[in-house]
Formats: sequence, structure tokens, C-alpha cells
Amino acid sequence: MKKKIFKLIKINFLILILVCAGIFIYIKTSPKPEIYSANSLTLYDASEVVFFQGNESKEWIGLDEISDYLVKATIYTEDKNFYKHFGFDFLRILKASYVNIKAGKTMQGASTITQQYAKNLFLDFDKTWKRKWDEMWYTMKIEANYSKDEILEGYLNTINYGHGMYGIENASKFYFNKSAKDLDLAEATILTGIPKSPANYSPIVNFDLAKKRQLSILELLVKNKVITEEEKTDAYNEELVFSGVVNNEELSTIMYYQDAVLKELKEIDSIPLSYSDSKGLKIYTNLDLKAQENLEKNIKESIPEESDIQTAAVMMNPNTGGIIALVGGRDYNKSSYNRATDSTRQVGSTMKPYLYYAALENGFTSSSAFTSEKTKFTFSNQDDYSPNNYNNTYGNKPISMATAIAYSENIYAVKTHLFLGGDALINVARRVGITAKLENVPSLPLGTNEISIIEMAAGYSAFANLGYKVKPHLIEKVVDAVGNVLYTADDTKELVLNSSIVFILNNLLTATYDPDYIDYNYPTAINLASKLKHKYGLKSGTTNTDNWNIGFNKDIVTAVWIGYDNNKALKASEYKYAQNIWYKTVENYELGKEDDWYKMPSNISAMFVEPISGKPVTDNSTKKKLMYFIKGTEPSTTDQTFDEKNSNYSAS
Repeated sequence: MKKKIFKLIKINFLILILVCAGIFIYIKTSPKPEIYSANSLTLYDASEVVFFQGNESKEWIGLDEISDYLVKATIYTEDKNFYKHFGFDFLRILKASYVNIKAGKTMQGASTITQQYAKNLFLDFDKTWKRKWDEMWYTMKIEANYSKDEILEGYLNTINYGHGMYGIENASKFYFNKSAKDLDLAEATILTGIPKSPANYSPIVNFDLAKKRQLSILELLVKNKVITEEEKTDAYNEELVFSGVVNNEELSTIMYYQDAVLKELKEIDSIPLSYSDSKGLKIYTNLDLKAQENLEKNIKESIPEESDIQTAAVMMNPNTGGIIALVGGRDYNKSSYNRATDSTRQVGSTMKPYLYYAALENGFTSSSAFTSEKTKFTFSNQDDYSPNNYNNTYGNKPISMATAIAYSENIYAVKTHLFLGGDALINVARRVGITAKLENVPSLPLGTNEISIIEMAAGYSAFANLGYKVKPHLIEKVVDAVGNVLYTADDTKELVLNSSIVFILNNLLTATYDPDYIDYNYPTAINLASKLKHKYGLKSGTTNTDNWNIGFNKDIVTAVWIGYDNNKALKASEYKYAQNIWYKTVENYELGKEDDWYKMPSNISAMFVEPISGKPVTDNSTKKKLMYFIKGTEPSTTDQTFDEKNSNYSAS
């Protein structure tokens, strides 16, 4: 029995050797990977002005041209067994796995320098099994074809040292105005700490945090007997003079957009995966630097510096889908998490325009009325539902759809939603490009669902476009080093909504800041009535944790969100932030432009009605408002109030 087991072990061991030998032979005979290539991506704004540029290959230097302090600091910080393993440090992997499992989260990484280098040679940084396999395979190819010194040299020449500086020579010149070979111990260790998180450990942006990381690196060098305790102390206390100058406003303005561009780039099938193949790529974006800077300025001015509240904003050209400005947070250096592209939040009443389009499409008009009153909805197949209007304010009388939009009436919205059936709202949302999960529940039009900022901006662009849907995108064109166009954005527009109905809805959305609707309540944005010099369709959205303002005209769609990352409840005073950011941004963007609102389609008629009730004006009317209707649906003297009896619910 023992002989059989021993024989089986020998056979399996032999098979393993043969498999490993086969892999090694395949790796050695397959094309040798090109590793001597630094990131040389160049990003252009809409005016074809460079706003980000990586390194050129001329900055590549040999390992013998790099300070020995930096080389050793890098090895002992990133991969102390670099010269002993074959690309993977299995003991370190096991140790890191144990620590992470015990902690219940990722506390330690186990990537070797070769693995990091392999990852840096790719544009795709998704944490997927495919990416992990690609990284492992590329690691083995690098180890099989290059010496350790060659790998280390390549790594130090391509790693990100922050502020667009890729490679140690570029970094050394930027931070200290000297070549990498001349770095002293203090300078070398401060630079060694940056690649772990360039946004956080740049000594120019966050000196205290950079010094804390420097100290830990110096202690590692002492522990491994590279330097003495005295040398550690002297290096830590050395006064560092930085030559690089960074405009923090510019950095915070641009980095979220840049990250979003790189994220979009890796999703384009025609773009090569590796930096070696993509060397010299020119990426032309839709960025409007003036709009971007203005947006960031308004965020800084509108939110108190000491507040922990966060924000995200998107400005989009509704005619093309091109994103001209994007902010994913208040301070990229404190948090690089892009809330504009990667976050979903409760949208509140910004969901209602999709509902009201569905209503207009299904026979409602601007004058269609429901009674504004405290209401409990009773269902045969689910629990009762008792929504409230904001501040518990009710008219206790029939009100028009226009009034419901002006006040953002929750009761009217729920009644409309239930009258139509939930599928009507969901259908419109899907048509304009909303892909987020939407539950067919009574509260759906009140925005209890979570949607991304970009999706909401894209959805509203279908209104700005009079029914045409566009695909939101940052990249307009990608060109390789020799001028070949690898990719051009598809700016095709698809008609998904009825243009005449959208025209009616767009005019209804101006009621949110119209003084003519002051009655038992005030329009939600009435304080903007005297501030807006141009006409916009505008809707706000409010929950306990989120606040939105989304507005548009022919030129621009602007979506602004504010809230806390931990979903903390908003204070009453904080709800004004999003509105202030929005109106200042759009008015600045439209400055000097004529107010060019939508022209009335031929199948639309205009008629004066009482704004609150929606009824035709009479000699006794105190107010009148011009409203728009599909010809043949204009209100008559007949009561426009809907019969609220419905088989799906009862209202009381």
C-alpha cells in the first residue's frame, strides 16, 4: 500500500514538473514582453489643450543612475525578498491572507515588485479574476525574460510618484530639482513613500502624512541594518525644500475628471491594454476647463470648509452626451473616491419628471388635477402607505400638475403613479437611459431608489434634447503615436420620447421658481426667481440624507448632489448647498448668451389658465398663466379633477 502511495506521489510530482516545464518553455518561446516603456498618455481638453501628460521615454534612466538610498528603501518597503523569489512571494501571501481574514478586511497586500510592475503595464485596474490572471501571467513572462535588475529598473522608471510624475527621474526633478542619483537619504525615503497612494502621500499636498510614512520607511531600513538609528534621526529631521509647485485648486479640479477618463478608456475595446502598446496615446476629451474651474469654485464657496459633507456634480452637453465638467468630491487629495461615477444615491423628487412625462403621454395635461390633502393609501395586497408633503403643507383642494411640480407635491405624485400603474414610470426611466434597479412600489416617484449622478444627468438630457437620448461620455477621440485614430465617440442621438410632450414638460419644470405659483405654498426654488437671468427646466430632490438639483436648457444639463458618505442625516441649513452650486454654475456658463428657449411645436396650443387649479381663466380669475397643451386637449369649463377611485388602492 505504501509503495502504491509513494508511486502515486512520484507520478504526480513528475506531472507537476512537466507542467511547470511546459509553462516555462511556452513563456520563453512566446513573444518577449516590452517593459522599457513609461506611461506617455496625453489628455487634451475640448480646445485641444493638454491638461495631463505622462512621461516620455527620454526620462528613462539606468539602475546605476538612481540613488542607492532610494533603491534599497524601495526594496525593503515594497518587496524585501525581491532578489530571492520568482515573481511571487508565497510566504508573504499566506501571511497577508491570515492578517486580512482575521481582520475581516484588507489590511495587508502581498504584491511583489514584479507583480506591481506587471499591473503598471496595464490600463485595466479592475479587481476581477481576469485581471488577476492577466497580472499573474504577465508577472511570469517578465520574470522569465528579464533579470532582477532590469525589472527593478523598469519599475522605478514607470511607477507613479504623483502630480503626473511617472518614474523616479521625473519625480526627483519635480520635487527636488535634481537627478535621481543625487538624492540623499531624507529625499529618497520621502519619495519612496509616495507610490503607495500618490494623492495622499505627496509631501507638497499632505506634508504631515508624508512624513509619517517616511518615518516608517526609515525604521524599516534600521531594522534591516541598512542605516543606523542616528542616520534615521538625521534624515527625519532634515529640512526638505521642494521645488515643485502645485496649484491645489487645479489639482482638485482636474483629478476626478482625469480618473473618470482613464476608467472610460479601459472600457473601449479598440484600445490596447498595455502601456507598452499604448505608448504615446493622445486622448481628446470633452473637458471645458473654464466650466470645470467655475464648478469647483462654486463648490468651495457654497460649502463651509470645516464641513464633512460631500458633493458630486456633472455638466453635460445634451446634444452630444459630452461631459464638459465633473467633480467627484470636495478634495481629491483627502478622498479620491469618485462620487460622480462610482456612487449611487437616493434621488428624491428628481424622479418626478419621468413620472409626469409618463402621465402626459397617457392622457394627462398640464391642468389635470388631483386633490392636495393628507392621504392614506390602502391596498388589498400590501401595507397602507401614508406619504407626507414637505412641511406637511396641503392645499385641501384640487391642484394642477403644474402646481404639483412647482411645490414638488408628494401626494399628487403618488396618486399619479398609482393611477397610471408603476410600469409607466419605470418604462420612461428605462427609455432615457436609467439602468439602476427600480422597484415598483408606491414610493417610487419620491426617489427612494438609488441612481448615479451621471445616469440622472443623462436622463435629463433627453428632456433638454426634446426627446433624444444620448450616451454620456468624456472621451471624444483616441489617437495613437503615429496619428492613427483608434476610437471616435458615437454622438448619435436616439428619439425615445415624444418631442411635443417633452416641450410641455420642460415648460412645467420652470414652475419651480415661478412667483405666479405662490399660493398655499411656495415653489421649491422660489428664492432663485430674481437670480436666474436665463430660463431653465429645474427640479430638486430631497431625502433625509441626500439633496439634488438638476436643471437644463438647450446648452447644458447640470446635476448637483450633496450628502454624507456615511448617510448621516442632512441639517436644514445644508439643503441650500446644492441649489447654490447649481444656479451659480449654470448662470456663469450662460453668461453673455441670449436666452434661447424651446420653440413651440405646430401641434401644440397655448392657453391662459389659472395656475393653481389649471382651469380656464374667467372674469373672476385673479391670476393667469400661459400653459401648453396638445391641440384638442385644452381644458374646458368642465372640472379637470381626476376621479381618484382606483381598483388598485383606495384613498382616504
